[in-house]
Amino acid sequence: MKRSGLIDKIAVIILQQRPNHPLRVAIDGVDASGKTCLADELAKALRSQPRQVIRASVDGFHNPKHIRRQKGSFSPEGFYRDSYNYPALIGNLLKPLGPEGDRRYRTAVFDVRQELPLTTPAQTAPRDAILIMDGIFLLRPELLTYWDLKIFLDANFSNTVSRGVARDAEFIGSAAEAKARYAERYVPGQQIYLSEAHPLDKANVLIDNNIFDEPKLIRAPLDSLSN
Repeated sequence: MKRSGLIDKIAVIILQQRPNHPLRVAIDGVDASGKTCLADELAKALRSQPRQVIRASVDGFHNPKHIRRQKGSFSPEGFYRDSYNYPALIGNLLKPLGPEGDRRYRTAVFDVRQELPLTTPAQTAPRDAILIMDGIFLLRPELLTYWDLKIFLDANFSNTVSRGVARDAEFIGSAAEAKARYAERYVPGQQIYLSEAHPLDKANVLIDNNIFDEPKLIRAPLDSLSN
């Protein structure tokens, strides 16, 4: 499937979802699997519709460094279990947009590059708004019930690691350090997630994204496949 065709197909699937509160869409996958690109492309496509699109990333809900690295800078367990502030994500974004929420939300509470908390004011979402959120570990057990549509991008580490190293080298310090971080912390940490949370099984929409320009739609809701 051509990439533009996939974007159109997923946009239709999203627009078919009509809960009585803002729709919360998770775009999950391992590092550098293409989550941010897909989320941005979907948000752009959906903004042609009258429903408001809220764009967010789990990276706006990092824990401070002393928590993220409390098990060690290269700990896979620390990467999976300590990277993000899930109570803050639930309390500031996912729960307010849910069926019992007041629709007052914030899309970020922490700037990981500056290592500083953010104090942006809350906004109010329309009832038919669409949240498009990308990030790793989004289909873990403590978040699973907060998503109305769950998308997972499947890509092999043999394809994602080189992209991730190139992307993260400057932020981490160097390509060599980024490569070591992936080998010792990021990939093993994501393997813990894959083996414990089984996110591919939990996804409503499963996409093979190994070839960026030719993604394959592996699974989708049955009603969307007939359209």
